[in-house]
Amino acid sequence: MAKGSSGRLVIEIDPDLKQVLYQALGEEGLNLKQWFLGNVADFLENRKQAELPLFTNTEYSKEAKS
Repeated sequence: MAKGSSGRLVIEIDPDLKQVLYQALGEEGLNLKQWFLGNVADFLENRKQAELPLFTNTEYSKEAKS
């Protein structure tokens, strides 16, 4: 798929799938752009790996004994 510099995305999907998607989105009160941007935001947010607290060996030993 070509990657242009505009803000447009163009994808091809099966026409039947497109119809089902638009129907489902309409039932949810959404349009394709709203749904897509919401899913993009969720995807990008969830890609970030959660940070875990790091312990040095001494700190870990102290925590384990507590």
